[in-house]
Amino acid sequence: MKFREKLGTEMLIFDGAMGTQLQARGLQAGELPEVWNITHRDIIREIHRAYVQAGCDILKTNTFGANALKFEGTPYTVSEIVQAAVENTRAAAAQTEREIFVALDLGPTGKLLKPYGELEFSKAYTLYREQILAAKENVDLILIETMGDLYEIKAAVLAAKENADLPVAVTMIFDEQEKLLTGANIETALFTLEGLGVDMIGFNCGLGPVQMLPLVQKISKIGSTPIAVNPNAGLPVCVNGVTSYNVSPAEFADALAKIAGCDGVQAVGGCCGTTPAHLAAAVRTCKGIQPKSVKEKTFTVVTSYDRTVYMGEHPILIGERINPTGKKRLKTALLEGDEGYIFSEAVAQADSGAHVLDVNVGLPEIDEPAVLERTVQGLQSITDLPLQIDTSDTGAMERALRIYNGKPLINSVNGKQESMDAVFPLAKKYGGVVVCLTLDEHGIPDSAAGRIKIAEKIIKTAESYGIAKKDLLIDTLAMTVSTGADNAEITLEALRYIRYTLGIHTVLGVSNISFGLPKRDSINAAFFTLAMENGLSAGIINPKSDAMMNAYYAFCALKGMDNNFKQYIAHVTDSAVPAKAETGTDLKTAVVKGLKAEAGEQAKQLLQRTAPLEIINTHLIPALDIVGQGFEKGTVFLPQLLMSADAAKAAFDEIKQVIVQSDADTEKKKDKIVIATVKGDVHDIGKNIVKVLLENYGFDVIDLGKDVSPEVILETAKREQVRLVGLSALMTTTVANMELTIALLRREYPACKIMVGGAVLTQDYAKRIGADFYSRDAMGSVRYAEKLFAE
Repeated sequence: MKFREKLGTEMLIFDGAMGTQLQARGLQAGELPEVWNITHRDIIREIHRAYVQAGCDILKTNTFGANALKFEGTPYTVSEIVQAAVENTRAAAAQTEREIFVALDLGPTGKLLKPYGELEFSKAYTLYREQILAAKENVDLILIETMGDLYEIKAAVLAAKENADLPVAVTMIFDEQEKLLTGANIETALFTLEGLGVDMIGFNCGLGPVQMLPLVQKISKIGSTPIAVNPNAGLPVCVNGVTSYNVSPAEFADALAKIAGCDGVQAVGGCCGTTPAHLAAAVRTCKGIQPKSVKEKTFTVVTSYDRTVYMGEHPILIGERINPTGKKRLKTALLEGDEGYIFSEAVAQADSGAHVLDVNVGLPEIDEPAVLERTVQGLQSITDLPLQIDTSDTGAMERALRIYNGKPLINSVNGKQESMDAVFPLAKKYGGVVVCLTLDEHGIPDSAAGRIKIAEKIIKTAESYGIAKKDLLIDTLAMTVSTGADNAEITLEALRYIRYTLGIHTVLGVSNISFGLPKRDSINAAFFTLAMENGLSAGIINPKSDAMMNAYYAFCALKGMDNNFKQYIAHVTDSAVPAKAETGTDLKTAVVKGLKAEAGEQAKQLLQRTAPLEIINTHLIPALDIVGQGFEKGTVFLPQLLMSADAAKAAFDEIKQVIVQSDADTEKKKDKIVIATVKGDVHDIGKNIVKVLLENYGFDVIDLGKDVSPEVILETAKREQVRLVGLSALMTTTVANMELTIALLRREYPACKIMVGGAVLTQDYAKRIGADFYSRDAMGSVRYAEKLFAE
C-alpha cells in the first residue's frame, strides 16, 4: 500500500532520534553524522533495526544535513551520501515482514535566505533538488523537518513537488511564543503550506510532548491537512558533559498519546533524545488510537511571511496605490527603478490602515516579469502585509508567485476559458486566493444575472483544477455610473447573491464607480458603504483617502465589528490632528520601517548640519531601540529586525565616510566582541544575526565564522584583549564543543565573559556548561553587551 493510501487508516509511528543515538555509539562532537552512512554502515543499520523492532512504521534516512553546503571539502558527494543512507534504511526495513515506509529526511540548509540572509531562494531550491533526485526512486515520502524559516520550507517543497511524485510532509520547530525563527506563527505557516499542497503538516524538535500539545490543538482547529508530530524527549540538560533529555519512555508515551488523540493527527514519533525504548512505549500507547479524520475548514485567508488576513471577520482593505494607472509619479519611479518611492507608498498605505497591498507594475516600456519579481521581493523586505499580485501577464505572475513568501492574493482570472486555463494551474501549484472577474469572451454582462452566471462557471472550472471555493474572491465589477444609472445597483445585486447565496467572498475595485465624475471621493465613499452592506468582503481602495477611511470605520462601528468603537475613535482622533507638510521620511522612521535607500539619503542630508555622533545618538540608536523593544515584546519579528538593521547600516556607512574624512582620532573607540559558531557546526544563521545587531549598536565585532576550533577562539580573544566572547551552536552533536571552548577560555583567559545561544540550548544548560549569559534571541545579546561594557 502506498503512503497516501495508508495515511488515516491507522496511527502511523515515526522513528526517533538519530544524532543522539550516534553520539552514544562514538560520534564525535562536530563530526558529520551523515558520513557514517558510508563509514559506519553497520551502526546506522543497527539503529534503524532497533526502531523497526520497536514497532515504528516510518524510518527517516540519516540525511538531515546532507546538502552541498555542508559537504564542501569532504571526500563524498551528496548523491553518494544520500544513496548510501537510503540503502541502509531499506536494508533495516527488509528485516521485517511489516510494511515499513522510508522517508527522505531533509533538514535546514543552515543559511538564512535573502533578503534577510545571504542564500538565494534559487540556490536553496537547488540544494534540496540534489538530495531529492538522489533518493526519489527508493523512498516512500519526503520529510522536510526541523524548519524555522517559511521561505526555506517553500524552496524545499517546490523542489520536492517538481522533481518527484512523492508525498511531502513538513514539520517545523516553533519556540515557546509559537513562532518560527523568521516570525511566522502557526496559522501563517499552516495556510501557506496548505496552499502549496503538502500532504502532512506538523511539529518536531524544540519542545517536549507536554509543551507541544497546545500547538497541536491550535493547528487541529484551523487546519485541513493531516498532522504529524515528533517531539523531543523533553528539554536538553547537561549531565557530566553530555547532552541528555530527561523524559522517560513511559512519560513520553503518555504525553504523546494525548497528542495522538487530537483531531487530524495521523502520525507521531520522536525527535532529539528519543530512543528505541521511547518509541516502543509510544507504539504501545498510541498505535491502537484510531486517527480522527481531518475536518475540512472553510477559511478564506491570505498571508505574508508572518501575518494572516481572514476574509469575513470585517471588510478587508486592499491598498491600490502601487499601480501606475493614472499615477505619473509611480510610473516615473518604475521606469527609473526608484524602489524607494514604491516602498514609501507601501509604508504609507500600511500606516493608513491597509490590510493587503496591491502590486501592479504593468507598463509596456519595462520588463514586467523581472520588475514584478523584484518589486514583490523588495516589498516583502519592508512590510509584513500580504500582497495582491496584480498582472495580466502569466509569465510575470508565475515569477512573482514563485518567490512570494506566504499565500498571496492573485489578481486575476476571468470567465474566458483561456484565462482560467492559464491562471488556475499557477494558483494550484503555488497557492493563493484568486480574484475572479465576472467577464468572459462576450464582455461584461449588463445584468446581475449575467455576471452571476459567469461566476458560477468560474467556480465550477476552479473546482476541476482542485481549487476550492474558499480560495476564490468574486469581483462583480464596479462600472462607472457616469455611463449608466443602473450600474451600481447591478454590481450590488450580483455581489449580494454571490456572497450570501453562493457563499463565496467578494472583492471590488471601488473607485471605478466614479470614473468621469467630479469630487470622486464622495461617490466612492457612498458606494463603498453600500457595497459593504451588500456583502463586500474586500475593497480595493485608496487608504490615504479620508472619505474612504471615514466610511470604513463608521461602517465597522455601526455593524458591531469595532468593540467599544476603539478603531473608530482612534481614527477620528488621528484625523483631527493637522497633517504635517509632505517632507519625506525622516531618518528615525526610515530605520524603523527598514527603508534602506531612504535611510542613507536622510543620513546624507543630516550630515550637512549635524555632527556624526549626534546623528548616531539621537536618531539611529533610538530607532534601533524602538525595533529592538518591539522584538523583545513580540510585536516585531526577525525579518523586520534585520531590515531595520540594514537600513541603519546604510546610514552608518554615510556617517563613517564623514568621520574618516574629518578627524578619525575623535571617533570613540569601540568595544570589541569575538563571535563564532563552534567547531563542527556549520549553522551560522543565529551568529550572523547577532553580528548585524551588535555592529549597529556600535560594537566592533570580530566574526570568526563557523566550525571554529576552541584554540582559534582563545587565540583571537587573547590577541584582541576582548572582554566578551559569543558562541553559537545549533546541533546536539556540536554543543559538546561549546563546553570545551568555554572550559579552555576559563582556564587560559578568565578575564573575558562568555555568552551563548542556539536552538538546542536552555538557560539551565548554558549555566551547567559554564557560560556567563544565555541569550534566547539576538536582542538579548545586544542588551547583555550594553550592560557589560557600561559597568
